[in-house]
Amino acid sequence: MEKIVLAFSGGLDTSFCVKYLKHEKNLDVYSAIANTGGFGNEELVTIEEGAYKLGVTKHVTLDVTDVYYRNCIRYMIFGNILKNNTYPLSVSSERIFQAYAIVDYARKIGAKYIAHGSTGAGNDQVRFDLTFKIIAPEIEIITPIRDLTLSRQQEIEYLIKHGVEKDWKKMEYSINKGLWGTSVGGKETLTSNKSLPETAYPSQLKSQEPAELTIEFIKGEIASVNGETFATPVDAIRKIEAIGSAYAIGRDTHVGDTIIGIKGRVGFEAAAPMLIIKAHHLLEKHTLTKWQMYWKEQLSNWYGMLLHEAQYVEPVMRDIEKFLDNSQQNVTGKVILKLYPYRFETVGIESDNDLMNSGFGDYGEVNKGWSGDDVKGFTAILGNQLKIFNSVHKGQLDIE
Repeated sequence: MEKIVLAFSGGLDTSFCVKYLKHEKNLDVYSAIANTGGFGNEELVTIEEGAYKLGVTKHVTLDVTDVYYRNCIRYMIFGNILKNNTYPLSVSSERIFQAYAIVDYARKIGAKYIAHGSTGAGNDQVRFDLTFKIIAPEIEIITPIRDLTLSRQQEIEYLIKHGVEKDWKKMEYSINKGLWGTSVGGKETLTSNKSLPETAYPSQLKSQEPAELTIEFIKGEIASVNGETFATPVDAIRKIEAIGSAYAIGRDTHVGDTIIGIKGRVGFEAAAPMLIIKAHHLLEKHTLTKWQMYWKEQLSNWYGMLLHEAQYVEPVMRDIEKFLDNSQQNVTGKVILKLYPYRFETVGIESDNDLMNSGFGDYGEVNKGWSGDDVKGFTAILGNQLKIFNSVHKGQLDIE
C-alpha cells in the first residue's frame, strides 16, 4: 500500500477522506493536523482519537503557530488588513503554512500522495494545490470531495454506511479554527439573505457588563494586555481572544470574490483580530504621518489581496513586508477600548510618539506654530492651479 498524508481537521470532509482513501483507493492513510493556534490540547487529543477511530495508520499534530505569527499575522496587524473592510483573513492566511508543514511531513515518511478535503467551489483548493505544486511537484495530490462533487449530505451517508457515528447535526456547519479567527460555513451562507444562527458560532456570549481593555504595542507588536505581559505575542493574542469572545465580539459575514471567480459568503468570529487591528490602526493615526498612512493603506490592500489569492510565495510579498516592518518604528503606545456585548469602541491612546502632542497647535482651537498671515499666503499658493483653470475655462467649476 502506498502512503498518503491527509491534511486532517476532524471535520466532515476530512473524516470522509479517511474512509474513502482507505476503502476506495486502497491507500495507507497518515493523517496530520497543522495547528495554527486554534486548537487547545484537549481538542487536539479528541481529533487524534477520532482519526484513529476512522482507521488511519498514524496521526500527528504539526504545530505551526509561531511560524504563522512570525511570517504572517504580524504583517496583517502592521497592515491593518481586513478583506473588503470586513474579513481579517482568518482562514485564507493560514493555509500556506499548513501546506508547508504537510509537505515536510510527507517527505519525512516517504509518502507518494498528499490529500486535502477541499471542495471544488472554494478558495482552499487553489491555496493547497498551488503551494503543493510549487514546493513539492514530485508528490501527487488527491482531492476526493472535489473530484466526486459531493454534498455534505452525501458525505454523511457514506460515513454512516461505513459505520461511523458522529453528531451529524453539529456537522451541518463547516468550522475552521485558527489563532487569527474561526470561519463558519453552513446553509445560511449559501444564500444572500440569511445570517448564521447564534448556535452556529463556537463562542457564546458570557459577559454583559461593559469593561475597558488596554492593549500596549511596541513597534507595532503587542507588548501587554491590561498591563499583563506575555512570553510571546501569540499568548497575548490568545488573552485578547478570551476577553473579546466572552462579549461575542468579532462576528460578521464576509462577502467577496473568490479566486475561482464566483461570489462567496462565509461567517466568522474573530474577536482578537478585530480588537487588535482597530486598536493598532488608531495608534497609527496618532503616530504616523499622512503619507505613511496613505502608502501603507495602498500596499496593505495589495498584501491582503495577494495573501487571500494564494500568492504568499510571490517575492513582492517580501518587499511589502520590509516596508511594513519599517513603518512600525514609531508605533508604540497604549490603546484603550471599551467592550460591550457584540460590539466595542476605541476610546483613545497614550503614546510618547503622539503627533497630536507636538505643541504646534490644537485642532480647531489655537495655532501655535504659524501665524494667520502664513495661512493666507499658503492658501493663495494652494489655490493657484484652480485659479488658472477657472480663468481659462470660465463656468466649468460652477455648481448648479
